[in-house]
Amino acid sequence: MTNGDEVRTLRDITAAGRPPLREDAIRNRAQILAAAEQLFTERDPRSVTMDHIAKAAGVGRATLYRRFPDPASVAGALLEEHERILGGRLAFGPPPLGPGAPPAQRLAAFYSAALEHLERHLPLALGIGPGPARFTGGAYRHWRAHVRGLLVEAGADDPDVSVDALLSPLSPEVYQFQRHTLGFSTVRIAETLARLGRGVLPASPMG
Repeated sequence: MTNGDEVRTLRDITAAGRPPLREDAIRNRAQILAAAEQLFTERDPRSVTMDHIAKAAGVGRATLYRRFPDPASVAGALLEEHERILGGRLAFGPPPLGPGAPPAQRLAAFYSAALEHLERHLPLALGIGPGPARFTGGAYRHWRAHVRGLLVEAGADDPDVSVDALLSPLSPEVYQFQRHTLGFSTVRIAETLARLGRGVLPASPMG
């Protein structure tokens, strides 16, 4: 994500009805996010501090804290930008990831896309840190609604419980362990998760 892209994104948000941001505030936020993304990629995301981010971005601590309370919130803002792209593909992209394919095919495609997303942005996902904040974030809520909708469409039993079980393998910590400690390929993980999903969905000649 370039600084220019960030500025355009913020202007789009402003147009949607939020209070307008000054040009210097837009520029500072873009600098903060660009610097933070590099820091999260270059070092253990859990070791990044607000001082690191402020120095790398060339802004004062007060400026940084006006926008973000902690490093996890910076990582969350960065990740949200990347996740918005995946959300658009889920809602409007071609099948099987987008609408128009049976639930089992869409679920398998979702797993592949989510794993690709984790492969590209794992440092940011880890930077948010474990805990309740991850479940209240926009991405998890969106992914949960998407997968739950597929379960309901397929007539699966108790979709409200099943959905979190199907999403749990996409935890960044689980993915890091399987991908980088155990050395499993993304293809192998995706195929296994697709089988997991098919086991939860009712048998269907269309699925």
